[in-house]
Amino acid sequence: MTNNTTRLDHVVLWVADPVAAAAFYQTAVGLEPLRVAAFLEGKVSFPSVRVNEETILDLAPKTFVERMRMLPGAADSAGHPVNHVCLSLPADAFDALRARLADHGVPVSDIDHGLSGARGDATRSFYFRDPDGNIFEARHYDD
Repeated sequence: MTNNTTRLDHVVLWVADPVAAAAFYQTAVGLEPLRVAAFLEGKVSFPSVRVNEETILDLAPKTFVERMRMLPGAADSAGHPVNHVCLSLPADAFDALRARLADHGVPVSDIDHGLSGARGDATRSFYFRDPDGNIFEARHYDD
């Protein structure tokens, strides 16, 4: 990938408890938490988790809504998660995620085959929710 291509930088999720959300994403999903200590110390407004070297999920507390003034009506998005966020993983990481979610008692959907995405039809995919109700799809493609 070259430096001049469009990329997904971050997705902001509304969460009730950013520290608990970061812990969920670390332990159940396997993502690296970022800035949790700085959040607890009041140095940053919210923590994040790293999806990959280029993409993070920001975990914005619902109390942050008063600060959402970048566009008229932006504060109205609090409590309204996106339809879902899709994580594309290698086959072994896909299997490991599904097992880790089961170990943490996180309900998952059945496995679907052939759902269309950014790279064509996925080999396998499944869905799960985080503790705040945000829906994620996990998938892998044959490479």
